[in-house]
Amino acid sequence: MDLLNINQPVWELLARFGINIAAITTLVFGLYYRRYRDKEMATTASIFNISAFSVLTILSSVDFSIAAGFGLFAILALFSLRSEQIGKIEIAYFFASIAIAVICSVLGTDIILVIMINLFILSGTYLIDHPRFMQSINKVRLTLDKIDGHALSDVEKMRAELSARLGVDVLSFEISELNYVNDLARLKIYYRG
Repeated sequence: MDLLNINQPVWELLARFGINIAAITTLVFGLYYRRYRDKEMATTASIFNISAFSVLTILSSVDFSIAAGFGLFAILALFSLRSEQIGKIEIAYFFASIAIAVICSVLGTDIILVIMINLFILSGTYLIDHPRFMQSINKVRLTLDKIDGHALSDVEKMRAELSARLGVDVLSFEISELNYVNDLARLKIYYRG
């Protein structure tokens, strides 16, 4: 019964997979999903993590050049991200899920180091994205069916009018399009609700 020997590679693989699963569960479901309730992104990041872990585990156990590995990694990342534009927060969590898979799957690194790096990623993400650390600012795109004459000339007046119209504290706004033919203005509004 050679499998019962704790020094067998299969046990190291199972330990790394367990660390990966614990870290991705904490990242995606303990942090991201609890804060943003985005089932689609949580599912995507989790499945991509497990898939990347599997591919990278195989690649790290055979003679495969680093350049080929990074090329494969880049292709997989582009393939999954090209189908729909995602926000900056989602990209950060998605990258963290990939980083966890890479860190856990590379054979030859000490298990304690793998655990410490995963804890570093998780604690950093928890602190940086914590609502008390940086107060959440919301963003919305808005189309106005009339261009206000002072939209460009009196920014404070426009901000005050947007706040009154929307019933929220508009912190700033960005005009992305002025269409004088159709008398339309498209804006990005940053507000605290």
